[in-house]
Amino acid sequence: MDIKLYLSEVGQRIMDRRKKIGLTQEELAEQSGLTTQFVSYAESGKRASRPENLMRIAAVLGVSTDYLLTGDIIDKDMLLLSEKLGRLSAAEVRIVENIIDECISLYHQNE
Repeated sequence: MDIKLYLSEVGQRIMDRRKKIGLTQEELAEQSGLTTQFVSYAESGKRASRPENLMRIAAVLGVSTDYLLTGDIIDKDMLLLSEKLGRLSAAEVRIVENIIDECISLYHQNE
């Protein structure tokens, strides 16, 4: 395994998720108790992260450490998604369900 490529992929997942939820590097650093420089290095793939730091980042980003490390969705990610759904009204959950059904239909049309 090419460690530089691996660190770059992990960094890209951190950056993509951070941007998706609308955080700056500074905000991610502050909320995770890390430095902005550390977040910058992690996102650029310049430095490997200790497990406890990766756990802090994952918690702020609302994903599992497995997702950051591998890109795989695991049970914890599904639980985090379920918790988000739990904050919606019944009508909102039905809307999300319809969106998911439509996505599944679109993706399976192309198979």
